[in-house]
Formats: sequence, structure tokens, C-alpha cells
Amino acid sequence: MECPSFNARLQESIQQNWDLDALSDYGAQTFRYKDVARIIEKLHIILEASGVQHGDKVAICGRNTARWGIAFLATLTYGAVAVPILHEFHPEQIHDIVNHSDAKLLFVGDQIWPQLDIEKMPGLEGVFANSTDEYRILHGRTEKVTYARENLNRLFGERFPMNFRARDIQYYKDSPEEMAVLNYTSGTTSNSKGVMIPFRALWSNVEFASQVYDEHVKPGDNVVSILPTAHMYGMAFEFLYEMTRGAHVTFLGKTPSPTVMLRAFEELKPKVVIAVPLLIEKIVRKAIFPKINAPAIRLALMTPLLRDRIKMNIRRKMQKAFGDNFFEIIVGGAAMNQDIEIFLKGIGFNYTIGYGATECAPIICYAPWTEFVQGSCGKAAPRMEVRIDSRDPQNVPGEILARGMNVMLGYYKNEEATAATLDKEGWYHTGDLGVMDAEGNVFIKGRSKNMLLGANGQNIYPEEIEDKLSSLPYVTECVVIQKGEQLYGLVYTDPDELRKGAISRNGLEAQMEVNRTELNKIVPAYARLHAIKLMDEEFEKTPKKSIKRYKYMDYSVES
Repeated sequence: MECPSFNARLQESIQQNWDLDALSDYGAQTFRYKDVARIIEKLHIILEASGVQHGDKVAICGRNTARWGIAFLATLTYGAVAVPILHEFHPEQIHDIVNHSDAKLLFVGDQIWPQLDIEKMPGLEGVFANSTDEYRILHGRTEKVTYARENLNRLFGERFPMNFRARDIQYYKDSPEEMAVLNYTSGTTSNSKGVMIPFRALWSNVEFASQVYDEHVKPGDNVVSILPTAHMYGMAFEFLYEMTRGAHVTFLGKTPSPTVMLRAFEELKPKVVIAVPLLIEKIVRKAIFPKINAPAIRLALMTPLLRDRIKMNIRRKMQKAFGDNFFEIIVGGAAMNQDIEIFLKGIGFNYTIGYGATECAPIICYAPWTEFVQGSCGKAAPRMEVRIDSRDPQNVPGEILARGMNVMLGYYKNEEATAATLDKEGWYHTGDLGVMDAEGNVFIKGRSKNMLLGANGQNIYPEEIEDKLSSLPYVTECVVIQKGEQLYGLVYTDPDELRKGAISRNGLEAQMEVNRTELNKIVPAYARLHAIKLMDEEFEKTPKKSIKRYKYMDYSVES
């Protein structure tokens, strides 16, 4: 299939939506599309004067801001490779990624820069502040870098002596197999790897979003960016698609609390909402479940006429919580709790669950909410094939394999990992286990790396046990681990839940034993928990809010 230039698509959108709002920092500044174009051209001057060549790497690290987005777009449209770095990485990880990626320049947020050591990043030619002002220079190893920034406005004026206009922008015309982004994973099972994302994968993901949302999202419509833009999920569907559509993206900036998010939704009324399960689950558990579990409501739910009315009211409250202007909520990045999903499906809430990976930039499976099958993650997305590596794909879980235009080029400087993940036929081995029904709906069972073996060789999927355990009282988060032949549940309880229930530590431990007994009644004998251990702190997570499971596999269960 023909793959047009991603940069050409972006250029056309900027020219057509010249006077519309493009990027905003919530409660602060707003840039129109023409402002974005002007700053991109200034950054092109900095890149050029700093000696950056086509294909060179430019790292960008910081919280979501409009200037983060503009620096990213400037890198792509110049012909360099963007290296987005999650600001939640430890400083040593940031040093390692900058060095491993061979980045020549670094655009960094004000909160991150004081934690970094420039001497540990010897390959950098320059460092620029990715903050509210106009990219001030923080470090320059050569005079050309310093000169470019100090003389930026004069150089811009020389390049565009007349008024800067839409017809003046000329972006680098990319080719499909050319690397656009070097994105380091934040995986739950291992350390980061540099995923080489080609322009065809960016174009294909944006085209997918266009096919799904162009009917509902128009130029000028609002979208709220919640997820880290340095991660492919947020980057593709809360930023890149919107920029090619002429939409207005508002970045919430620092890690938003549910209160801030709900206020932003109410104010901005976004046309589409991209979310991770944790956000949905918190809203349902804290705002909805306590009300419907009240005795009077539970009694009313037993009456058909009242039940339908109550469900309609709950659905309306959920929709209003997200601004009451969206077509659907796409949930991705981690598994949805089964009880929450049954509840959402039962009230007819317009949500769907997709499936993807950084290595596919990111979409692999999707179905619109009107066709979405409960418990699944949709079907193969356009321009993608999906199959289950199993002798009986409908009944026996096997590894999920994906092939198509979205798939990465490989892992940067890691031929061994590339060969282990991309086979000779072009199939990407996801490491996830699943089944597929006759209609092509994919149902994820867990990670192959997470799968445990029972004493008699049974396959144990800890995610399935965790899903049931997380529905029991006082279980906010949990991880199931194996020690010898025994399974243990590690449980964290939200302090708010403890205060609300006024339960002591001894009482909490007693409740966990009740939970264990109840859980063991509904799981196979080989999947029963030997004990539950309480955690004093919540589990460490990736920016997608997935628990970093590998950090807890060696947790001591001795008391």
C-alpha cells in the first residue's frame, strides 16, 4: 500500500488551519497553528546552525507542554530523529538513553535539568530549556550552538525578510522506511530498549485515527492530553493525529489528579478521550460503586423498570464526568478489571479497549464501541495482521503475533533483541498470550514472561488471579508472585479506603485472610494463594500506569 509523507500531511494541516488554536498548556499559554509553524522554523535554524544533519538524533525530555510538542515536530520536519524520553525515568536512565541514542541536542524541562549531569552526556553539542520561554540555552559545547541561539531572531528575520506566511513553510519530505522516532520502552518486564519507529508507522497510526475519528473530530475541536506524550500511546492519539486534523490539544502538564482531570474535561469538553484503565477504575470505584451499593439502590436495581432508569442515570453521570461531548473513550495500556468492564458494558457506556505496543507505534487491535466485544481488545487494526501462535487459537492461548505497516524497524544497536522479536516473515512477537474467536476478536490472557508453571505443569496466568483479587475489599492494587510451588498475593491498600473503613492493621490483615479464602473458592486448585502480604507503598509503575512486575518477583514473603 502506498504510504504518503507524514511530514507533508502535517504541513498541509498547519497551512489549512493557520489561524486556529493548536497547542495549549492548561491554564496558561496557547499557540495557534501559525505560532507553531513560526517556532518550528526557528528551531530549524537552531538545528541547522548547530550542525545537526538529517538522521541525527535530538532528545526531548520533560513533562507534557506545548513547547515539548513543538520541539518534537520541529525535529521530525527538519529530518532528524526525535528521541522522546519519559521525564519519570531516573536521571541515570536519562543519561544512558541520551548516550545510547547518540543524541546531539537535548531539549529538557526545567524540572529535569537540575537533576542531570552534563559531564555524563559527553556526546551532546547543546542543551536547550523546553520551558515557557523560547528555548534558552542551558549548555553549549561549541560556539556554533551558542551563536545559533543568541542570534536566533536575527537569523529568522534574514531567512524570512517579509511576513512569515503559510506558504513559507517547507518541511522535510520523509520516506516510509526512514526512522522518525527512537522511543525507549518503559516495559513492565525488563529494562528499556530503543524502538526504531519509521515514518510509515507514524503515518499509518495517524491514518487509522483519521478513519475512526474524522467523522467526529473537526478542526478547532478540543482534545485533552493526559498521557505522557513521550509514550507512543499518548503521542499518536492525543497529539500527532490532532495536529494533522487541525484540532486543539490542551496539555494538563504535571501528573494530573482526578480532580484536575475532571475539571478540565468539564471545561474543555473534549471530542475524544484516551485513557488508561486506572483512570476509569478510580472514577467508577470512588464515585459510582459506593452509590449503587447503597441498600435502597440495590433494591431498586432488582426492579426492571427502575433498573433501566438507574443505569441510564449512571451512564449520563459517567458521560458528564468526561465532558459529555466525546464519541467514545479508548482505553489501553493495561488490562481492565473484569468487574469494572462488566459494569461499563451493562450500563451501555461508550467505551472500547484497544491493544498496542511501542513496537507498533502503537496500535495493533481496535473495534469501535458499538462493535466492541466485552473482554476483548478488538480486531486487527487497518494495515495490520494478527494471529495466535497456537495449535488451537480459539481455545488454547498462544503468543500474539502482529505484522504490518505499524511494525518497528527493530531495536537500536540491539540485533539480538531484534532477531528475537521480529522473525524473518515480518511477524512481531508481542510476548503477550491470547486467543482469537472466529470473528477475529482478540482476548489477552497475560504476558508470556509473566506466565507461571504449577506443580504439575499447569499454565498459571497471574493477571487472571489478580483481576479477581482486585475486586475484593480493601485491595487497591495487587501482584501475584510464585515462591517455589506456592503463590502469594502482594496487596496495596489506598489509605483513603482505610480511613473510610476505619479499619486497624490487624483488622486489615484479617480481611486479607477472608479475601484469600473467598478467592481460593473460585480459582482452580493450582492457582490458589498460599498467603497475602500487605505492601506499605503502592507498586512502582510505568508512565502507562502498568505495575513494573519484574521489580517484585524476588520480593521476600517471609514474615
